[in-house]
Amino acid sequence: MKHKSKALVLGSNYFIGLSVIRCLGKEGVTVVSVDYTSRGAYGAASRYCSESLVAPHYKEDPRGFIDFLVDYGKKQEHPPVLIPAADPYVQVVDDYLEDLREHYLLPRVEQGYFNRLMNKDTLYEMMEERGVLVPETVRLEDGDFFQRIEEEIKFPCVVKPVDSHAFVKVFRRKVFKVFNREELNAAVQKARQAGLQVVVQRIIPGPDTNKYTFDAYLNQDSQVTHCASFHLLRLYPNDFGASVYTEPGYVEELFRLGKGLLEDIGYKGFAELEFKKDAGSGRYYLMEINVRIVNFNNLLYKLGINIPYITYRDLVGQPVPPLELREDKNLVFWYFYEDVFAVRQYLQSGTLSAREVFLSYFRPKAYAIWEAGDIKPALAFLGILLGKLRRRVLGPGRAGQRL
Repeated sequence: MKHKSKALVLGSNYFIGLSVIRCLGKEGVTVVSVDYTSRGAYGAASRYCSESLVAPHYKEDPRGFIDFLVDYGKKQEHPPVLIPAADPYVQVVDDYLEDLREHYLLPRVEQGYFNRLMNKDTLYEMMEERGVLVPETVRLEDGDFFQRIEEEIKFPCVVKPVDSHAFVKVFRRKVFKVFNREELNAAVQKARQAGLQVVVQRIIPGPDTNKYTFDAYLNQDSQVTHCASFHLLRLYPNDFGASVYTEPGYVEELFRLGKGLLEDIGYKGFAELEFKKDAGSGRYYLMEINVRIVNFNNLLYKLGINIPYITYRDLVGQPVPPLELREDKNLVFWYFYEDVFAVRQYLQSGTLSAREVFLSYFRPKAYAIWEAGDIKPALAFLGILLGKLRRRVLGPGRAGQRL
């Protein structure tokens, strides 16, 4: 099939953007990567990337970034499909949705829709209105704050950001886990000093292997056309990190919950609902909704659900046949680099044994970065790691000197 519209992928300095580029390029789509710097953008090294652009920084100069995209879109014979591959790109696109819609193909939602779902405060309010289980949450402005923490939430608990991306950028972690009132006060004060809004939340009991996701694509009529559920096996950092080792895991209840919820809120495009199963009650709690393509996208692709291409075809008005994956397969997503650190934490805590880890390496894998027919991104990523190692060993001053 001849594809007239290009696809612009926002963000190629992480493997999500790389997987999006590959999924589109393999189908013959002309793929353009957009980043605020070429440094570290290893996804743009892919053989499937036809053009690589450097735009103004989305955070430092959002208006300049949007004007850059608009100017590029105006020059195209056919409106390109715009696919953000990271949360901050979703946020800025959503902020300027009406400016971009004239020149790009985007999901038909109102401006601000995705930001409301990314905001934990408004997300939990939406879920509570619909009777969806979410972790018990206390806001800083709520009355009887400490009394509610001790009676409803209980220690240990987590201080969780409303804006996850901004929090991670500052603190290099997704939450603060606190064990008493003093630690709670200190964590809240740190967030306030950084200008970040947080809430306090109950920890749903159970290991990392109690976490599941429901991943789905909804067409422009807000109907689920493609979906699957997954079982998260290893996270980095442990407990509250991102998945680095994941397998397909069909759960009928998640299909029912996920499809009903996403269609009810009028969602369009790709979404991932992350759940945790309460070890005590056995009930599934919704933890968050990811509104952009996720880290184990390559696993979805190898299972026959090419989310970036499904998105592209839907937005150009040529949808692909629907597919629901209701069978488990012996295939796992593996992000080797961060899994090394995750495994170390699991071994230190005794959560996993060395034998369990060793045996896991023999399962067939969908890799985060490596691909035999497209090795340049892996080489570029290796160069980045070696550069970090060199700076750590030699120090920032000597690392820049020629040896």
